[in-house]
Amino acid sequence: MRIRDTDKEQLVKFKAIEQIVQDGFQGFSMNKLAKACNISVATLYIYYKDKDDLIKKLGAEIGHNFFTNTMKDFSPEMPFAEGLWIQWKNRSAFAMEFPMEVACFEVIKHSPHAESIFAESTHMQDFKESMKQFVINARNNKELIPLSLEVFWSVAYGPLYILLNFHREGKSMGGIPFKLTNEIVKEAFDAVIKSLTP
Repeated sequence: MRIRDTDKEQLVKFKAIEQIVQDGFQGFSMNKLAKACNISVATLYIYYKDKDDLIKKLGAEIGHNFFTNTMKDFSPEMPFAEGLWIQWKNRSAFAMEFPMEVACFEVIKHSPHAESIFAESTHMQDFKESMKQFVINARNNKELIPLSLEVFWSVAYGPLYILLNFHREGKSMGGIPFKLTNEIVKEAFDAVIKSLTP
């Protein structure tokens, strides 16, 4: 039995993330991954049963890191504006530090594996429960106007993710050079709070 090489395993994860972002879920293959890592396909099977196992494990690991970082210093009992600001800070900090992982997670979220990854993740369940309680508390405290879940999410987080996409691409509409600053984040956040609060 061959021994796992942790450095090689990290390289495999890095290259897998890179390829999933570049080629999408359909364009990703174990053969291409092995070639990018300069290893044999057989070596990949030391770490993963198959392509599906690799994608599930990668998605679970990125998801765990994202949800753990998002909940840092956050409590569902916080006043709405304070809690949402911490969510914005945590989400943007993670996206700025790990842009490839975030882009990869977006691809995986729209893959056939998303449902099983989320169903098996206790962190995802805890995260969803905390966010649900946060919104319920905000409504009960009259800090949030009534909205459907999809509209709430779009208004509460959509502007942040659009700005993060602009930053990752280095340009906004019409190819205008763009770099995200704290001032721009705060400007967008203030507009969001204004639209969500009574």
